[in-house]
Amino acid sequence: MSLLPVARFGASPHVSSERIEQHGTVSGGTAHTSWASKRMTLALLAVVTAATAQQRERRLEPAAVPVRYTEGTEHGFLELRTATGALLAHGDLLQVARDREIERRMVFHFSDASVFEEAVTFTQHSVFTMQNYHLVQSGPSFADDLEVTLSRSGQYVVKTKSHKDGREKQYTGKLDLPPDVYNGMVITIAMNLVARDTQTVHIVAFTPEPRLIGLEIAPSNSQRVMLGQHAETAVHFKLKPKLGALLKVFATLLGKAPPDSDAWIVTDDVPAFVRFEGPMYSGPVWRLNLTTPSWPP
Repeated sequence: MSLLPVARFGASPHVSSERIEQHGTVSGGTAHTSWASKRMTLALLAVVTAATAQQRERRLEPAAVPVRYTEGTEHGFLELRTATGALLAHGDLLQVARDREIERRMVFHFSDASVFEEAVTFTQHSVFTMQNYHLVQSGPSFADDLEVTLSRSGQYVVKTKSHKDGREKQYTGKLDLPPDVYNGMVITIAMNLVARDTQTVHIVAFTPEPRLIGLEIAPSNSQRVMLGQHAETAVHFKLKPKLGALLKVFATLLGKAPPDSDAWIVTDDVPAFVRFEGPMYSGPVWRLNLTTPSWPP
């Protein structure tokens, strides 16, 4: 994903204009009342506004997603294609259950020697909690080489190398992470949502500097998928980055607003991943499918 920093834009003239208009409306609506009535009306309005804001803050307080289906050891076979279906790479999903943690690694090797590797360690004690995240993307299939390390404490290290001039950069620091940060775990979270429930969680996008953004996971519709002659029903989830109004406007104007992604999950009895479409991390929309090994002739 490619996002833009909020701080660089400063104050918004549009916001200032709205404040002036709101002030004018209040003044205009009380032009024929006494000064005491004005003061009482404004005081009541302030109390109601403050109470509403507090309720909104409580309602939007980030919370870790409860575990409905525990994860275990598995080895899955994957393929990566373009949006039009051209094969890009084959890959593996490797997951091991340790004493107190789950370690997951997804690796793709491209025909042009590019590599995409995403690893996450998380716990599942009543709720899902990301502990460590590591991302590597390198080679000509990507705009730049990128390596990211992020821990539950918020400590991060980002290393980039430009394919144009070979210039290398490094960013280090610490973020204040809410409990629902789920880098490398979005599909797992979608599989654990209550039927037809919409959930907004957070991810850290590295642009390459880190940006904490919301991600809405929302069921859209159901679609029938076939396993031979057997039909299954997959729920189509829309994964929508939530940039905030100001950042979204500037990102859209500059053509850098991240696109929505899509995931299909069979939810009958036991949930199962079927397909994902969207940027793997940054870049074009790609399609990730399950596949099976083929026997040599």
